[in-house]
Amino acid sequence: MKMQDKRSKDQLNKLTHKESLQNVKRKKRGEPILERSFDIKRGNPEILIVCEGKNTEKDYFEKFKIPTLELEVIGIGDNTLSLVKKTIEKRDDKPVGYYQEVWCVFDADPKADNPKQLINFNNAIFLAKQNDIKVAYSHQAFEYWLLLHFNDYQGEPMDRKLYKDRLNKFLSPYDLKYDDSNDERGKSISNEFFEVLLAYDKGKRRICQAIKRAERIYENLENKENPSKCESSTTVFYLVKRILGIEDEEELSCEELEF
Repeated sequence: MKMQDKRSKDQLNKLTHKESLQNVKRKKRGEPILERSFDIKRGNPEILIVCEGKNTEKDYFEKFKIPTLELEVIGIGDNTLSLVKKTIEKRDDKPVGYYQEVWCVFDADPKADNPKQLINFNNAIFLAKQNDIKVAYSHQAFEYWLLLHFNDYQGEPMDRKLYKDRLNKFLSPYDLKYDDSNDERGKSISNEFFEVLLAYDKGKRRICQAIKRAERIYENLENKENPSKCESSTTVFYLVKRILGIEDEEELSCEELEF
């Protein structure tokens, strides 16, 4: 009976989130907004996001404020296999079905002095899938996803040592700086930085452009089954599309969203 109640609640949550997004589309077309009451009592977070980084990734996902979606975002400060194992423990500490979805966010972060790093990266993705945990990975690092908001890199290899300078070049016109030495936390995403990521550039939302670029790069990869070979790429776009409710862009596209 409890499982049946949980399924019903999950279905109602999804309906409410979908209806909210559909109202955006109706507004765009000048159609009347349909108000529906699904009588949902919010409680458990719908999505658990466990991040490798304590600051950057956690800052980023916490700044998505979706009225119809409850997120729990945790920054652990661990990577690959260890991160996935801790995520499994975190999920299993809760009753079965407490979260609708569980995601891990981590980087390949290749190291010349640690040849096992990329092996662990692949094994972490495999372990996550075995345990029904979704993965939003970046190769080499999460900052590559941020860079795709500003430029289309076509998936050519880029060392993570270049990320900070390139990001700061794009942020300079806004008097912003990533990894500012004045910030005691080091790498982080401020509210102003996040607003730039959402803003329009040449008539198009940067975040929508990032999704399209990352998706195209990923679709063109020849080694999807071996993520350690997929430099430079990121699957963060899958998680962002899930948060924005645009997994099925035939119903609602990114550009139609108002946020």
